[in-house]
Amino acid sequence: MKLGRREFIKLSAAATAATAFGGLGFDLKPSVARAQLLKLRWAKESTSICCYCAVGCGLIVHSAKEGSGRIINVEGDPDHPINEGALCAKGASIYQLAENENRLTKPLYRAPGSDTWEEKSWDWMLNRIARKIKETRDKTFVRFNSRGQEVNRCEGLASVGSAAMDNEECWIYQAMLRSLGLVAIEHQARI
Repeated sequence: MKLGRREFIKLSAAATAATAFGGLGFDLKPSVARAQLLKLRWAKESTSICCYCAVGCGLIVHSAKEGSGRIINVEGDPDHPINEGALCAKGASIYQLAENENRLTKPLYRAPGSDTWEEKSWDWMLNRIARKIKETRDKTFVRFNSRGQEVNRCEGLASVGSAAMDNEECWIYQAMLRSLGLVAIEHQARI
């Protein structure tokens, strides 16, 4: 067999690679990565969805069965078809959303021109929001445009939706907004 210069270099490179990496225990067969679940027999296990972006990664949330019901652990759901147990940096730190001493648990209201926040009840806050929406809609509702065409639109309100909403929630939300006459409806989903 006659060995040319190119064949010699190729054979030498292959032999060097086999010698260098052959003894390190590399297995070139494909392997499957699996998430390891933290099994807490004394905790209640619930599934949820990450609220950070529009991907909708599945979560497994462990909470205490007795007593406080506080969250103990949050991890990716390996059975979820979207993330298969993997979480991004934000999703991996989602535990801190619920278990945080700085988390607001009551509505706060700051009056126009004021520099202080006041605690208000949920009923007071929801009634105020509804009243302000009604006032703004009544003030800025346009029934006919300049050409006399009926348009029935509200030009004083806009909406930017949440990426954490699923398709069904988005549909009902946009139906409500359109019933108010809104035309400036946007969404922040990144998919």
